Amino acid sequence: MRNIKAKHGFCIRLLLGLATFCACAAQPCLAAELKHAALVLQWQPQAQFAGFYVAQAKGFYRQAGVDMTLIPGGQDVVPSRLLADGRAQFATMFLATGIERRAGSQAKPLPVAHLAQLVQRSALMLVVRADSAIKTPRDLDGKRVGLWDNEFGLQPRALFQRLGIHPRIIPQSSTLTLFLLGGVDAASAMWYNEYHTLLASGLNPGDLRVFFYRDMDLNFPEDGIYTLDKTLAQDPSLCRAVVDASLRGWEYAFAHPDEALDIVLGQMRAAHVPVSRAHQRFMLERMRDVMLPQKPGDTALGTLTRADYERVANALAGQGLIKSAPPFERFSRGGDMPPSPTTSGVAR
Repeated sequence: MRNIKAKHGFCIRLLLGLATFCACAAQPCLAAELKHAALVLQWQPQAQFAGFYVAQAKGFYRQAGVDMTLIPGGQDVVPSRLLADGRAQFATMFLATGIERRAGSQAKPLPVAHLAQLVQRSALMLVVRADSAIKTPRDLDGKRVGLWDNEFGLQPRALFQRLGIHPRIIPQSSTLTLFLLGGVDAASAMWYNEYHTLLASGLNPGDLRVFFYRDMDLNFPEDGIYTLDKTLAQDPSLCRAVVDASLRGWEYAFAHPDEALDIVLGQMRAAHVPVSRAHQRFMLERMRDVMLPQKPGDTALGTLTRADYERVANALAGQGLIKSAPPFERFSRGGDMPPSPTTSGVAR
């Protein structure tokens, strides 16, 4: 009888061991095997980055074999600097920023590699009051126009140069107080952020007139995923895993907006960032508008076209911000990553 019990116990232990082995085989990305990586975002937690926070919260990075740390941006956080210093292996940047860093117009060139393009249509706009004398962009000549620094000034200056006009440029802060008080005739705004802030301040859409740069042949794709050449060369599979998990996070966020907003708002509260669910919902909806294809033939999520690249690179060169643009093939490196896996839990 004791022999039977012993055999019975052995069988149970054997079955438990086999079950554990099978579970490990089915989930090869055990904690000991995860590759550590950090991705720095352009700004503090908000719905502009919902896909990344969703990918982390839902375990998509871990399922792809990555132990991911998301680093929020801010006034003093320069994503390209964190890449250069090795504090992050991946970063989000505007396309114009990525080209400028690679070309090295203001400093030593940084060999950034573009892996995936997220925002396909520019969300940058100029806003004026509907009751002003400014009916078209040409009417901005001699007017006070609030502009942000860095890549945000590229499209406006390219527009002014093309139209042959000379607005009075006023440095714009992170708020639209100056515009609301009448201190400038036009202000810069992102569709998903500052525009909605104006509406939340009490203005109606009919109180404003907006000029989208994308409607004036100045459609500059914005947020993309970047790494350094050496990271891509050393571990192309890691780069593929990060891109695939991030895109999967974005697709999930757009398919489950309420859950995505819960995740984003949780990140905002943890970072002590003021929270407005209505504002973040508007932002997530607008991110869908500028990221996903709107009609047949539109560029797919994750893809950078040569035409978009050349449009931005030529504008940078035309403004004297870079001497020459790097060849498209040396900049857009998504093709240097291995094909996306098709196994369950990794493929989108």
